[in-house]
Amino acid sequence: MRDRPVTLAAITGAHGVTGEVRLKLFGEGVGALKRYRAFNDSALTLEKLRDDGKGGAIARFAEVPDRTAAEKLRGTALTVPRSTLPPLAEGEYYHADLLGLPAVSTTGEALGECIGVDNYGAGDVLEIRRPAAEDGTPGKRFMVPMRVEAVPEWNAERLVIEAVYAED
Repeated sequence: MRDRPVTLAAITGAHGVTGEVRLKLFGEGVGALKRYRAFNDSALTLEKLRDDGKGGAIARFAEVPDRTAAEKLRGTALTVPRSTLPPLAEGEYYHADLLGLPAVSTTGEALGECIGVDNYGAGDVLEIRRPAAEDGTPGKRFMVPMRVEAVPEWNAERLVIEAVYAED
């Protein structure tokens, strides 16, 4: 397991005049954020957190004394080390664990690298970028549903993609 920073939320702007900030959440709601007290290598210390009733949250950080300081944080990602995330059950994964993994087909062909994990409502979809061409042209991208019939195997080393999903 790579212990790189994992983004759990992003600051979208100031809320009020006392230094609170609005958060866009990337995890499973406010409850998932509440287990952490420090973000960004302890640069931000969480003092208060509440649901905003719109799918986001309102937070107060000890280091943010007023609205001006809160506004300067707009766009800041809130990260924690991967090692602090809860353990997963069989068949579960964190998006951060899939990003950067090499992808190979079930026939052994090197397909490229996972560069994105999106969810458009029907489940996660992996975005794979093929290797660059010999002339330096960037590799084409393709998408694969993260379902067992399309991705029968994955681990910390690679993704295995059913060959039919990797055809041009």
